[in-house]
Amino acid sequence: MNFIPLEYYSLLFFQLLLLIVAFTYLNSLQTELTNSRSLQFTNYFGRFVVLVVILYLGLRPISFAFGDMGVYNIEFKKYVAGASFDARKDLLFEGMKYFFAKYLTAKSFFFTCAFFYVYLLYLATKKMFKDYWFYAFLMLIVAFTFWAYGSNGIRNGLATSVFVYALSRDKKYAVYILLLISYFIHKGMFIPIFGFIVASNFSNIKWYLFAWFSAIPLALFFGGFWHSFFLGLGMGEDKLDTYLGSFDQVNAGVELVVGFRWDFLIYSFSGVFAGWYFIIKKGFNDVFYTKLFNIYLMANALWILVIRANYSNRFAFLSWFLLGLVILYPLLKSRIVTNQHAVIVRIILVFFAFCYLMNVILLK
Repeated sequence: MNFIPLEYYSLLFFQLLLLIVAFTYLNSLQTELTNSRSLQFTNYFGRFVVLVVILYLGLRPISFAFGDMGVYNIEFKKYVAGASFDARKDLLFEGMKYFFAKYLTAKSFFFTCAFFYVYLLYLATKKMFKDYWFYAFLMLIVAFTFWAYGSNGIRNGLATSVFVYALSRDKKYAVYILLLISYFIHKGMFIPIFGFIVASNFSNIKWYLFAWFSAIPLALFFGGFWHSFFLGLGMGEDKLDTYLGSFDQVNAGVELVVGFRWDFLIYSFSGVFAGWYFIIKKGFNDVFYTKLFNIYLMANALWILVIRANYSNRFAFLSWFLLGLVILYPLLKSRIVTNQHAVIVRIILVFFAFCYLMNVILLK
């Protein structure tokens, strides 16, 4: 898609999402959620959306306009020129890059990354929500971080899609194999994986909520301590140094975000409120959702502790990628409110409005 000027490439994607959300909203005004015609529409329309997103994201030009994509392309060219495999980096992602450099092309490498980034979300939502999968899938792709981690933070995005796919599997061995794959694609995934292990063995959400709210004053008054503490643990090695230390990636096209981000905190709180509302207020009792909510709370609380970190947005993404599911899951699994179809789509609309605000309006 080189015919699209680079400066408009990202902007056009958000206009495309605007049209998709608008079509979905109009459909919700006319039918009930369980209506067979509505389900048929969302199924076919949803598959079309999956295809369009894969093609648009996967066929984008190779450029530093997409941040880390330019860096990966330089590394790719080094492998083509005969550089030896760098085993110090994330093994699976680096191995994939090395394989494509030796036998295929850079374009096919980036397309494959985009394909799995999107298609695994489709497979996961299809497994979790059956006929209602499109609403969950749409919620995930209208998140304000979706485009950034498919076009810029490619390794991060791919690893989180594998994690979501892992959550959708039934067999324990498949879940843990996929979690390991996500870790070896991006070592920063040890945070949600650690959350998964803890949440699988301890499910009392009141303690997780307490930890989340406690993290705010702890970050406000003792932020420097937590930075030093996590760096001292040596977990994730270069990944933590990137997020918490003095490592500088500005020249690699990475956005530098510093300071106590109240806007990000409010965004994160939407998931906290949703989980509290559905589980405690409405009595929604679902083992999977409780685990999902607890993973989100734990990973997000760890981010809050280091909210002033150099690359806070990248650290926060290790919980944010679950946010859409945390907010929408109960509404796609149980009858909770009246006129539920319209409520679901309005939530998606509000979620997308934040994405549009951050990526289009404020960016201008």
